[in-house]
Amino acid sequence: MRQAVRNILALIGLFLMIASFVWMQRMPKPQSARLRMAQPSAMPGPFAVVVLDPGHGGQDSGAMCGGVLEKDLTLDVAHRVDRLLEAEGIATVMTRLGDTYVSLADRATFANRVSDCIFISIHFNEDNQPVSSGVETYYAAHQMTPGSFVTSWLPSLLRALPESPNVESQSLAGFIQEALVARTQALNRGTKAKQFFVIENVTAPAVLIEGGFLTNKEDISRLASEDYREQIAAAVSDGIVRYRNALKERQSAVAATGSAKR
Repeated sequence: MRQAVRNILALIGLFLMIASFVWMQRMPKPQSARLRMAQPSAMPGPFAVVVLDPGHGGQDSGAMCGGVLEKDLTLDVAHRVDRLLEAEGIATVMTRLGDTYVSLADRATFANRVSDCIFISIHFNEDNQPVSSGVETYYAAHQMTPGSFVTSWLPSLLRALPESPNVESQSLAGFIQEALVARTQALNRGTKAKQFFVIENVTAPAVLIEGGFLTNKEDISRLASEDYREQIAAAVSDGIVRYRNALKERQSAVAATGSAKR
């Protein structure tokens, strides 16, 4: 009897895995997303594409302060980052191009379909305390790995999660946070590990940026300025380029070590 129950459960599990895989393959890409291949740089980078994820959109406005909506700020900054990365010869893809709604699951699934990428989700903060201000960058404390992608339909608590964060996500967050503080002179709230769905469920190095508080008068006043939003975008671009350069140096060192041993 027990063996029969086990066989039935195994069949159900196999069916769910197959159904999940078929569903993910048939899931349409966000209609607003597109790949913009920049002119290749003289030195190819260690990743091919940057996935830019402007938070919220459509009926999901995100944080609000008066007539200022988070979804508008995230899209504006994402387009600025896109332009700056193009100048660096880095290809990009955006999860949305306009004021459209894309679910968190679709954003993560879309990113997981892009080969050899990094994922940057752009957001702005809110808090019950109006004195809260500054910039911060998050990485997932536990991030999906390529090997666990087939079980992504399982709730987080049922998945076998890694014991430590993705080292590359941590490194990317550090470079971007450092650049954000240097460019904006905003309060440094540091890099933090947190289980945001959209970065937890991406297999590539992934970070979520909070570029200021819409509930803080000083922050919202700065964010109303195009020049300040350009500085945020420049910081994100700087951080990505510095991360890419650090990876290049690391790869060169490994290659040199390998050659020396021959």
